[in-house]
Amino acid sequence: MPVYRLRQNEISFPTPTLARDDGLLAVGGDLSVDRLLLAYTHGIFPWYNPGEEILWWCPKERFLIFPGEIHISRSMKKHIRKHEFKIYLNRDFQDTMHHCRMKREFEEGTWISDEMEEAFLELHREGYAVSVEVYEEGDLAGGLYGVAIGRCFFGESMFSEKKNGSKVALIAFSRFLEQRGFLFIDCQFHTDHLENMGGQYVSWETFESLLREGIHVSC
Repeated sequence: MPVYRLRQNEISFPTPTLARDDGLLAVGGDLSVDRLLLAYTHGIFPWYNPGEEILWWCPKERFLIFPGEIHISRSMKKHIRKHEFKIYLNRDFQDTMHHCRMKREFEEGTWISDEMEEAFLELHREGYAVSVEVYEEGDLAGGLYGVAIGRCFFGESMFSEKKNGSKVALIAFSRFLEQRGFLFIDCQFHTDHLENMGGQYVSWETFESLLREGIHVSC
């Protein structure tokens, strides 16, 4: 199936259901705030190698965590009781995203380029991109960032500087989202780590319905 090429001067996307089996939907365009918001409100997100064309993805099955159903293992509960944590929201978005980039770049390679950092910082300034920071006994332990629109959260990346730092961030943020009526955390793709914390696949039809409820747009 051919991949749709986006026009620079036209902010639009093809119907999400036209994505290939691997989830790839479109190529090109830019990372402007308007295009990113249009993408996320339709279940589409950018993911590509630095220096290459922008690739836009929309997997036909989605891997979600429902905030009220996050799984906390016994060992994790013990770890949380044993240490003193302080959780912050948007304490330093730019630094948190950069930590995610550096950790991934060192360990396995990253899609978080200079262009992505600049685009998501602008999205943060507009009130949509959100970061969570965890401090353990005064030291930065971990964090995460993503995009919050309506009652939907689209997770982008996490990092740990100390053992379980990213897990503590995700658990604390899930509770925060549950209290505010958020419907889901979109993990985008499956990982064993997220599955162990309660992640599960849902069909495109289910995901689309949740999007409509959470964002109030016609997908």
